[in-house]
Amino acid sequence: MALFRQLSLGSKAALAAVTVFVSMILSRSCLAESLELRAWRWLFRLQLAFFVNSLMLIGSVYIWRSIVSNLCPFPSGESTCFQLWKLFVMLFLGLAHSSFFTMLFLVAEEPYFLSLAAYSCLGAYIIMLFFLCILSGMEQAYQLLAWRSGRVVGSLDKTRKLVLRPVLAVAVTALLSVVGLLNAAQPPAVKTVELPIHQLPASMNNLKIVLLSDIHLGPTVGRTKMEMFVKMVNALGPDITVIVGDLSDSEASVLRTAVAPLGQLHSRLGTYFVTGNHEYYTSDVSNWFALLESLNVRPLHNENVKISATHSQHGGGEEKDWVCLAGVDDIEADILHYTGHGMDLAKALGGCSPDHTTILLAHQPLAAKRALQERPHINLILSGHTHAGQIFPLNVAVYLLNPFFAGLYRVAQETFVYVSPGTAYYGIPMRLGSRAEITELILQRAP
Repeated sequence: MALFRQLSLGSKAALAAVTVFVSMILSRSCLAESLELRAWRWLFRLQLAFFVNSLMLIGSVYIWRSIVSNLCPFPSGESTCFQLWKLFVMLFLGLAHSSFFTMLFLVAEEPYFLSLAAYSCLGAYIIMLFFLCILSGMEQAYQLLAWRSGRVVGSLDKTRKLVLRPVLAVAVTALLSVVGLLNAAQPPAVKTVELPIHQLPASMNNLKIVLLSDIHLGPTVGRTKMEMFVKMVNALGPDITVIVGDLSDSEASVLRTAVAPLGQLHSRLGTYFVTGNHEYYTSDVSNWFALLESLNVRPLHNENVKISATHSQHGGGEEKDWVCLAGVDDIEADILHYTGHGMDLAKALGGCSPDHTTILLAHQPLAAKRALQERPHINLILSGHTHAGQIFPLNVAVYLLNPFFAGLYRVAQETFVYVSPGTAYYGIPMRLGSRAEITELILQRAP
């Protein structure tokens, strides 16, 4: 205990993160069999929230030292304004830490103000931590250059830096946070993409598919936004509407009224859905499937439908002019060992002939890459998942971690991949360096 007290706050936070991580591993190996599946997965989500908060504590200590503790030596450190500043920073950090718990306890038809405030603070937290690290790196580089040139950095310079760094970081964070909030509050952009598709039946030339992805109904996205998305899609007059995963972040019973507007979608040849990783985090996939089917949205659970110019049908049929629309479960179902789920491309494409146009719905770009390695004849794959990074500086990490980032990719003469940047956002109601999108894909018969 005495040794623990001697540790720095950052070290204590790191130790807490390791402890929670070990508890997650132990609960997975020891409790997974004894607990009811839903209860175990809820426990896992709670542990995950504690784990993320433990990691965030390290960043919070750094932020506090940078914009509060470093200002204490100055005469203003005892002023009323400075005390109010300390309270403000404590509130800011507290709200940022509470964000992951609102995902568990504060989800309803419309977002609670506390959830919106907490996730807004989380976005600002990420931006501030990044810029504080950048400014610190620049300061270290400046000191190194000064040392190499033999110039001594005066005490006045050091004092200015102690004040300038937090002021710059707070100002940049505030500016970018406002920009991000305003950007995310706008309706998604409607982007029209025309694609030449080989083997497309002449009767289906100019087939219009509207692509939605990553709506993330949950603590910060509710029924009002869903109604707006449905109105925008209906205004486009789609032949087919597809939702490629991450529709929800909570159980079907909690979000039943929030998702209800989907029942007003008008797609001439049907509306289709495939799971994303977040559907599996809810541990409620079967209930979501049932709810979506009641809203005339058909889940494609490693299966396909054959769509002609006039109708769609499961399995075979006498018509020869059709396209195969297939959907696979998200690859994370395998990692989570979600019973009865997991990407099964062979099953999903069963009955789809290379002589006919094949369109695959796969939530993650990594799944799209795997699908093309196994079945290179697929004409078009529609994915989401990346959010185009959603906010800076996460854009860079997301770009490096995914084989396809956002937008259209022509991977072969007859093969395209389109990655939606998302129709809404995940948790943080901000968009920086990205824009929410509803994609209108016009499939044209290639010569």
